Amino acid sequence: MSRLPARGLYAIVDVGSLAPRGIDPLAFADAVLAGGPVAMQLRAKGLGAAETLGLLCALAPRCRERGVPLFANDRVDLAVLAGATGVHLGQTDLPVALARRVAPACLIGVSTHTEAQLEAALDARPDYVAVGPVFATATKRDAEPTVGLTLVRRAVAASSVPVVAIGGLDEGRAAEVARAGALVAVIGALLPTSTALTEVTERARHLQRVASP
Repeated sequence: MSRLPARGLYAIVDVGSLAPRGIDPLAFADAVLAGGPVAMQLRAKGLGAAETLGLLCALAPRCRERGVPLFANDRVDLAVLAGATGVHLGQTDLPVALARRVAPACLIGVSTHTEAQLEAALDARPDYVAVGPVFATATKRDAEPTVGLTLVRRAVAASSVPVVAIGGLDEGRAAEVARAGALVAVIGALLPTSTALTEVTERARHLQRVASP
């Protein structure tokens, strides 16, 4: 089972952000993978189970070929069916212990937004914890209050597993997160200004360099 490194670009393919731009999520994912991220997550909150599973099944071999762990957002069942590396759980999703019963071979990550949630998540022994939103973000309508880099640093100091920082991370902020010792999760900073996917690859390549000092 592929493990996450401590640093690098954790790229999120967010179908909801791509659809208004007319960008195919698989083509976008291919362009991101060409930039060399250390992990990828599919986030498809507006799609049904069948469509999401179809995307995961298409992404799994692409990621496997490049040695990039693929995570399904929220859906443990779909992660298992698609042969994804793991699943990323939110605070209202299955608890880690139950997710491990359903998917014993999957890596499990957990989103946290407060110190109390971080402590509880670490007690559950996930394979990584995510902290955020670090800064204000426009890619999640129901985003929690921002936590800044302070909680990221506390998570890194307290955790024996990788820490993923998410929320409003652009190139400059990605460098700050990397210096704090966390992976950089990105949605918006990967989106192109046009439909030219070569721009996506360049953005991913640059962010990966910045996120891996």
